[in-house]
Amino acid sequence: MNNNKSELNGTSDTTDIQVAKLAFIGASITTIGDSITAIAVGLALEALVKSSNKSSQSQNKHLKQLETSQKQLDHLLTELKQFKKNIK
Repeated sequence: MNNNKSELNGTSDTTDIQVAKLAFIGASITTIGDSITAIAVGLALEALVKSSNKSSQSQNKHLKQLETSQKQLDHLLTELKQFKKNIK
């Protein structure tokens, strides 16, 4: 009878160890997965920042072109007004 109890106890200990090992493996895999996710999010963020910077540079370029066009239009209007005065 005593032998049966110790055998059952040994089996229970072995099962507990196996369960603990599986829990450790599962936690390790989860940690690795979370790390990969964090790296992916970091790369996506970096790509968004670069895209945003390019967009800002493009917008600045367009604004400068618009300002130049506006100055040219203002100059032409001034010349037209002067021309109109000279005709009268």
